[in-house]
Amino acid sequence: MQRLTRVLAALPILILAAGCGSSSSTDVEPAPDIVDLAIEAEFSTLVTAVQAAGLEGVLRSDGPFTVFAPTDEAFGALPPGTLEALLDDTEALAGILTYHVVPGRILAGDLSDGIQVATVQGQNVTITLSGGARINDANIIQTDIEARNGVIHVIDAVILPPEEN
Repeated sequence: MQRLTRVLAALPILILAAGCGSSSSTDVEPAPDIVDLAIEAEFSTLVTAVQAAGLEGVLRSDGPFTVFAPTDEAFGALPPGTLEALLDDTEALAGILTYHVVPGRILAGDLSDGIQVATVQGQNVTITLSGGARINDANIIQTDIEARNGVIHVIDAVILPPEEN
């Protein structure tokens, strides 16, 4: 009887020890953050701009953030010399990039026609759904790319904050 009591008492420890071995094939890689996801999705111009503006650490933090990410083609459609000038003016670049970021995790299903959403930059963007999903003048071409610390929606243009008077 004492032996059975000792075996039963040791059973939880044996079960825990069996599960504490080296890593197994069931280990799951942590989900990528927004920056790693942008790198994986080959948003090379956006990643370069984020790094140049000193925003990489912010977009790797816990967030959550919603990023409206322009494609490389969207950056390429800027007037000649604009991107190069922005890469040299990191304050202006940071202002434009943070205009593409909204605090919180906003999925496509959370959007409604005509809503205005405050950006990290401080000004609002307008979401329209009639005639296709848009943020200001950019088409939202892919939605709900989930990262550990937020979500990315792909857009086909770089959106610019309105001039402050």
